[in-house]
Amino acid sequence: MGKWVFITKHGLVLSYISKHPRSTTREIALALDFTERTVHKIIADLEAAGYLKRRKMGRSNTYRINPDLPLRHETTMDAVIGDLLEILGWKRRRTAKRAR
Repeated sequence: MGKWVFITKHGLVLSYISKHPRSTTREIALALDFTERTVHKIIADLEAAGYLKRRKMGRSNTYRINPDLPLRHETTMDAVIGDLLEILGWKRRRTAKRAR
C-alpha cells in the first residue's frame, strides 16, 4: 500500500505559495517533489476556481491568495481557505478593514 497524506497536492501547492508568493513553478516543484507539469496544472486549477491570482512581474509571477473562499468538500464548506493556511503557517496580511 502506498504512502498517504492528509493534505492534497493542491493544498500543498497553495500552502507553499502562501509562504513563498514569488516562487517559480520550478522552485515549487523541487520543494514539494512534484513535476513542474503537475505544479502548472494545479496552479491553473487554483486560478480557475478563484483561490489564486497570478500577476506578471517582468519575467516572473507573483501570486495572491483569496483567503475568503470556502474549502471545497461539502463537509468542510463552513471553513475558509485562509483559516486552513493560517494553521499551516501562513501569515495573513491584515488590511485596515480587517484590523478592527
